[in-house]
Amino acid sequence: MAFVQETLTWIAYAITVCLLMCIASIFVYTYQRPGDRSAIVSIVSIVTLTSLLATVLLLPVDLALVSSTTSRLGRKKDWATPERVHRTVLTLQIVYYTLYSLDALLCLVVIPFTYFWYEEYDEVEALEGDQSLGKRLWGAFKYTTVFILLVVILFLIGFFIPVAKNREGRHFDRDYFRRLLTENREIDSCGLLRDTRQANRFSEGERSLTFAIGLLSTLGTILYVLYTAPGLALSPISLIKSAPGISAPDLAATTASALGANRERQRQLDARNLGRADGLNTKDRRELDSLIREERTLVRRERLAAEAQGEGHNSLMKVWAKIQAIFRPVKLFGGILLLLIAILIWVSMLLTAIDKVKNSICKTHCGYILGRINIFNPINWILIQSAKVFPVDYILVALLVLFFLGSSIVGIASIGIRFLWVRIFQIRKGHTSPQALLMTTVMLTLISLATDYALVTTVAPQYAIYGRQRFCTRPPTHPEDQPDCSEHPELIRPCSERSESPTAGKICTPSVVSTFLNRITVNFPFYGVMLFWAQFAFLGEKSSSTRIKAEADTSLPKAVFLIVFLTAFIRTPKLDETQLDDDAEEQEEESLLASTSRRFGATWQDITGRGSAGRGQSAGINRGYGTDEERR
Repeated sequence: MAFVQETLTWIAYAITVCLLMCIASIFVYTYQRPGDRSAIVSIVSIVTLTSLLATVLLLPVDLALVSSTTSRLGRKKDWATPERVHRTVLTLQIVYYTLYSLDALLCLVVIPFTYFWYEEYDEVEALEGDQSLGKRLWGAFKYTTVFILLVVILFLIGFFIPVAKNREGRHFDRDYFRRLLTENREIDSCGLLRDTRQANRFSEGERSLTFAIGLLSTLGTILYVLYTAPGLALSPISLIKSAPGISAPDLAATTASALGANRERQRQLDARNLGRADGLNTKDRRELDSLIREERTLVRRERLAAEAQGEGHNSLMKVWAKIQAIFRPVKLFGGILLLLIAILIWVSMLLTAIDKVKNSICKTHCGYILGRINIFNPINWILIQSAKVFPVDYILVALLVLFFLGSSIVGIASIGIRFLWVRIFQIRKGHTSPQALLMTTVMLTLISLATDYALVTTVAPQYAIYGRQRFCTRPPTHPEDQPDCSEHPELIRPCSERSESPTAGKICTPSVVSTFLNRITVNFPFYGVMLFWAQFAFLGEKSSSTRIKAEADTSLPKAVFLIVFLTAFIRTPKLDETQLDDDAEEQEEESLLASTSRRFGATWQDITGRGSAGRGQSAGINRGYGTDEERR
């Protein structure tokens, strides 16, 4: 039975990863600019997005496997021997470390190489035959060596850097904390003694990985605060207060009225200067030129409005437009539901953060690990209660993870990729360049590491560590027997890090991801302090109590989530007509560039004396610039 359940869990995870690859492919295809599609950029982006989603969504699998070892009576199941539990935990560790290493490799080496590979392409040199594959590979590798050296230095620092030595306090004597220390890795997560030499080698390699992932998580937390917090606030508000579509009657009527007034003014200028030998004067000429430019803009806008209404499209697109209009109320209710979930998440994170500041058993020495929950956490309570009906809790965790990552995408699309106040790239559907897509993929990878930390330590800390596991506090009759609480259900307690019962260490098995993240904060406390206090910047709370100020050198006045939420809730959405005009102009420029490309190709063939098969018949067709109306 245990083997079947474990196998089905991994099969479900494999199917989910395949679905995630499809979702990543749709995301890349939807956001990438059609005229700039690159096969290698698309493949690298899809693989990286799939890897980061697989890493984050491994949490429900982790919780399902470790929770399946205990029964509701607070005792280990008969099949859950220490060797069997150790094998399950080791499998999860291998998968986690493989995915974390893959994420780091893709983020620090593969994506930079792909970025420089795309930048090395020169159309002129390619047409002339001067750019070979080897030259392009060497150019990309030359710039990527900087990132390779960065990776090597990063892991060497993690290999040699000393871990924290401040081990004072009774909490470090507990089994859970002893297993987090790198110098005690000869005792594994199941309490089994391992070969000391092998454990030391594993400890050194794991220490390098934990240091590197801790640094990437810290960088990702900055992006998590700047992008995920606004996205979490904007996602529901954008559904509730959607801007009017381009086919809105107001836009069509306003555009038609403005176009009529424009043409009437042009006729007036022509009539005023009719019969004059010298033609229009300077003032009227400037005004007429301005009116002509405005007319082109209005014509483009009118054409876009007609296309949005379905004119010129087949019946399928018209039916799709009608379906979208019918389901607008569903969109509204979905926005309200997401709004309630976002507020619930915010409240849960705030209560846990306050609980950690007040009741953490080791404070800054371990990154504010919370021994047990002292303040009610709604999300944590919902997940623990839903665990009574398999597999509702795992589905909720998966949806929670996707909500955070979806909010990150919304935040990046809304803010754009910026350096300070300067926008470098803009992320929009159908208008994202390959360079912007690669940078977005790197940002999402780093954000996913920060999201892992937030889910495990702040959103639902108790559930993310032990799931639905419980242990019986009744002493067993014989030392080798398990405790029996079948007749004393009041003695069953939920597992926690601070459990002092001797039976808790034998029954409760922490999740692998929580052990890995808490090991980062315990062995490198400066990471834990930065990651914890960044949650207040995410939430928008300013520390004002004396106790908090004594433990943090700086207060956090930034209210990212609150400011964005209140601004988006109060502000009335407006249609960005300038963006619509830019889109229409970009479409015309692409058409113009396509025509120019054909002209350039014909000129190059005349110079080289080599023709292209199949092009001669259409060489003289449709060679004009712009639209037919503009050529007339």
